[in-house]
Order: sequence, then structure tokens, then C-alpha cells
Amino acid sequence: MTDTSDTRSASGGAQGAPPSRLQRLMRYIPLVAPVLLWAVPCFVLLHTGQHWPLAVSLTGTVLFGVGLVGMPLAMMRGHGRRQQDPWAIVGDTLLGSIWVLFTWSVLLGVLLRLALTVSGVGDGQDRARVVTWAVLGVSAVLLAWGYAEARRVPRVRRLDVTLSRLGAGLDGTRVVLITDTHYGPLDRARWSARVCETVNSLEADLVCHTGDIADGTAERRRAQAEPLGTVRATRARVYVTGNHEYYSEAQGWVDLMDELGWEPLRNRHLLLERGGDTLVVAGVDDVTAESSGLAGHGAHLAGALDGADPGLPVLLLAHQPKFIDRAAAHGIDLQLSGHTHGGQIWPFHHLVRLDQPALAGLSHHGARTLLYTSRGTGFWGPPFRVFAPSEITLLVLRSPQ
Repeated sequence: MTDTSDTRSASGGAQGAPPSRLQRLMRYIPLVAPVLLWAVPCFVLLHTGQHWPLAVSLTGTVLFGVGLVGMPLAMMRGHGRRQQDPWAIVGDTLLGSIWVLFTWSVLLGVLLRLALTVSGVGDGQDRARVVTWAVLGVSAVLLAWGYAEARRVPRVRRLDVTLSRLGAGLDGTRVVLITDTHYGPLDRARWSARVCETVNSLEADLVCHTGDIADGTAERRRAQAEPLGTVRATRARVYVTGNHEYYSEAQGWVDLMDELGWEPLRNRHLLLERGGDTLVVAGVDDVTAESSGLAGHGAHLAGALDGADPGLPVLLLAHQPKFIDRAAAHGIDLQLSGHTHGGQIWPFHHLVRLDQPALAGLSHHGARTLLYTSRGTGFWGPPFRVFAPSEITLLVLRSPQ
């Protein structure tokens, strides 16, 4: 509770300070970014020496202009107050498509053109048109593949994790992690059922969901989430909130998961006992919970561990990897997180790294704390995954004894 008070005081002080130059610039990113996303491919594909017929240049430019105006409008109608799913699908698809087209317009627009120039292939017009067709071809292939990757049932990623304080009686404990299912505008009820079937085939002792269940309220996405009620575990099924729950009436999701037989670990813990040894399984609300204004919600690690024997190993569920600093300070043995999606669409992972200490996989923090960051089970927004495959994770806990 002391930490929480300090955080509030620091925030209050920051709010009173004048914004920095960087903060002022950040305000314009939502306005500038869409223009760049659409203008750069338009320029590279149509107006860098291709000398297309006027009808082609004009039609292409108009289409890019329609995309520039239409994408934000679709996103607002889909994700704003109206929450119209068809518009959300259009906006999300346009966003993912133009990100891929922008990325490869920049890369191939520079590198391929340079390579063609150095090798002396064709004249300026030939090289410009080769770049255009290469960008369109690569983008089309990646978008088709990325869509298939996003919609398939994730592959199972298996790894052994040795915890220095884990008792021999708990050696071999099977923990399955799913996260960031993001049930949303695209109906994925059948996909959800198949994911749960895969989880059940892993014969887990403990199944964890580390948040971002859906984009939308529990009432609205209930049909897609209901298969989670079929998940089996020999000991427990546990859940913590992610940041997206706090955009969509988080308490409704907590109540629904409880109804489906999951244990919402809202700043509390339970004990997993086997072979005479005990593991503390704790969970905290997402770090955005307190600023959501929802009464009783906030990330309180001290409260989650209240009453637990400090000599016992602790498995902590926290949605965002950046909670690891607090976890390491408390000597947590293993934190399970999601949130990053592994970047979801390459090379977005570079931006994710600016906000999070880990992107995916197992990492070490502090004296003994391990962090496992999942790339996520579903996808957010754009229905594409490019060079960032989804996963269902099976962690087998090992004792050094």
C-alpha cells in the first residue's frame, strides 16, 4: 500500500509539470502516423520513376487516399462508442495491410533499388517497376501467410523451467499458459473450442490465463469465451486481468471467468501442494487497473502474497512483463506474462521493446527471478501474425534436487 501511495504522489507531481518537448511531439503521432503509413507506399509504388499510364497512377493514388481517410473512420466506428464489429474488421484489416505494405515499401524501395542500380539492371523506369511488383508480391504473400498464422490453433511450445527453491515433490508439475486470446469482432468460437481441446490434451496440473481475454464486454463476447469452461486441470485454473479488460468492464470478465470455473487471482494467492512440498500461485491485477477508476482494482503484489510463507517458491501471474521489476524486488521465483504478442507483425517488435523488458521466451531478472513471456494465443486487432507465431505454452517445473 505504501508503494501505491508513492506512485500516486509521483503521478500527481508529473501532472503539474509542464510537458516536455518529447511529450508535445507524441501528441501529434496519431495524426502523423496514418499519413506516413499511406503516403510512403503511394509514393514508392506509383511516383518514383515508374511512369505508369495516367489512369494507373490516378487510380492508385485515389485508392491510397480512400484508405487514408477510410481506415481511421472505420476504426472509430468499430472501436469507438458505437462498437460496430463489421467496421472494426475493416479498420483492423486495413491497418495490418498498410503496415506490411509500408514496411516493405521502405525496405525494398531502398535496398532492392540500390541492388538493381549497383548491378546495372535496366534503366530507371525498369528498376522502379521491379521494386513496385516486388513490394506488392512480398506484401501479398506475407499477408496471406500472416492471416493463416493468426487464425490457426497455436502450436504448443514446451520447455523445462528449473526453480531453485522448488521442492522435489513438485518436480514435473505441468503448467499450461494461454494468454491474449483477444476474442473480438471476428467470431472465433470454434477456434476457442479447438484451443481448449489442445490445452486439455496436455494434462496440466495448473492452467493459467494471464489476461486480455477479449476486446469487448463479457456479455458481448460470451459465446467465444464459454469454451474456456471446458478446460481441465488436476489442481487449478487461474486467471488475472489484462489491460484490455479495463477497456471493457473488467469486473464483468472477472465474474464470467469465476462462473466458468476459473480462479480469478485478484491480488491474492492459492497453494499448490504435491509430494509434501508447496508452491504459492499468486496473481495481480494489470498495472493499468488502478488508473481505470474501477473500485477495488489495482496491482498489489504485497496483498497477493499476504499470509504466504516467505520461504516457499512463488509462481506469479502478471499480464505485462514490465511488472518483473516489482516481482524481482520481492524475490518471486517465476513470473508468467503475455501482452507483447511477440510484436505480432514484424517489425513492430522494435516498438514493443521500448515499453517492455522482454518480448518472448524465458529471461532472468535479479538474483533468482525468472520471467516467461508468451507471444500470446490469439491476436489483437489486425488478423495477421508475421514472424511472430502464436503459442500455447507447456512449462514443466523442475526442482534442482
